[in-house]
Amino acid sequence: MKLPETASNMAHLNANAFGAAARAALEDQPLRSALAKATDTFADRRGRVLDEMPAWEELRTHGNAIKAEALSRLDHHLAHFVREAEARGTKVHFARNRAEACQVVEGLADRLGARTIVKSKSMVTEEIGLNAALEARGLEPVETDLGEWIVQLAGETPSHIIVPAIHKSKDEIARLFQEKLGTDGDLDAEELTAVARKILRGTYLEAELGISGVNFAIAETGSFLVLENEGNARLSTSLPRVHLAVMGLEKLLPRWQDLETFLRLLPRSGTGQHLTSYQSIFTGPKQSPEDEGPDEVHVLILDNGRSAVLEDDVARETLACIRCGACLNVCPVYRQVGGHAYGSVYPGPIGAIVTPQLVGTESAVPLPSASSLCGACRDVCPVKIDIPRILLHLRGKVVERMPTRAPLERLGFRMWSLAARSPRAWRIATRVGRPLARLAASPSGVGRLARRLVPPLQGWTHGRALPRAAKVSFRERYARREA
Repeated sequence: MKLPETASNMAHLNANAFGAAARAALEDQPLRSALAKATDTFADRRGRVLDEMPAWEELRTHGNAIKAEALSRLDHHLAHFVREAEARGTKVHFARNRAEACQVVEGLADRLGARTIVKSKSMVTEEIGLNAALEARGLEPVETDLGEWIVQLAGETPSHIIVPAIHKSKDEIARLFQEKLGTDGDLDAEELTAVARKILRGTYLEAELGISGVNFAIAETGSFLVLENEGNARLSTSLPRVHLAVMGLEKLLPRWQDLETFLRLLPRSGTGQHLTSYQSIFTGPKQSPEDEGPDEVHVLILDNGRSAVLEDDVARETLACIRCGACLNVCPVYRQVGGHAYGSVYPGPIGAIVTPQLVGTESAVPLPSASSLCGACRDVCPVKIDIPRILLHLRGKVVERMPTRAPLERLGFRMWSLAARSPRAWRIATRVGRPLARLAASPSGVGRLARRLVPPLQGWTHGRALPRAAKVSFRERYARREA
């Protein structure tokens, strides 16, 4: 079944355009309304299910310990996983970068003579631009997750790790279906879902190749787990003759029993569920013609910069992320501008630390600063990743690698650093600077001129008022009171 043409291969990601993209998003009221409604819903659901778990913090600590162990001996666990997986008939492939990963998939599709390829939701295949690569070869990748399919139909990239079409309202989706599929423009949510189901159902039977992501891979047994709520992943991995699972090398867990912890952490953090609706564990292909499942199972393990992240003692815990999306739902920046502003497959707080490490600091300069450092992301992370600490670490790398940027800003921080080291220097600086700050904050022509002459002030006051410093400082008032 041929689907309408999409423009997924035309999607342009540019993390360095965050500033302009964020400003545009702030002017998009429908986008902000959709984000607020969805993120509030997930945060509320999460709160309710956690109220029923008095041992939640202990569970988070245990999850953090498991991931730390897995990352500390990742080479050992990878070798163990490969041995066990191949012993059970799974074929394992490795790719150093996105080009090699796409070549593996293309080679497999060519061998099968596949034209239609069904896919369940996978952030890693988004990371390597797999859909665009397959379309360039005349193949037809079909996203079967409803949100991913909507995004693919619109020629966009996902805006959220868990809810790809979080940025679209029901009315926008109805108009999209009307434009692309010729349906009525006033269909409700149930009718829109029925349209998608009818179109997608035939693709499962046509496809020779089904591609999935991997939520967790188990070194002890060579198995891997795929979680979902729609049933599409189960269909796209069991009906096609060949199943290919694509995973980042950080998805490994050492032991089978470790799954218990993460099957409790992930759904509660991501969607506020006690348990994900469908949990599919794969351990090799079917063993006899009478069995259900694919004839071949392949696993593609992607590096794409992850090995370099492992070498960074501070940033290494980035790879502990289980892609629940909880940090996006509470982030004050993401909640206002959405995922597309980040110019990356990985948006929000986790994207602000993942993207610069995978694509290079120079290609994602603004992202480590796209945060208020409020710490909400750290508080909700199910494996206790200290995202604010890593953000500060990456900001330092930006300064080290791009020393010619913002010389006045660097000079200002250097002067502040000198003053902050000495109580006496700080008193003198604040005493001298307070009248100047009051003048710059005044609405007079002199104040406007002062703000225009100081670039950081001009930029900061472009969308906000400069607070006016008090005539008498708190320290001076306190000293008078004591006297």
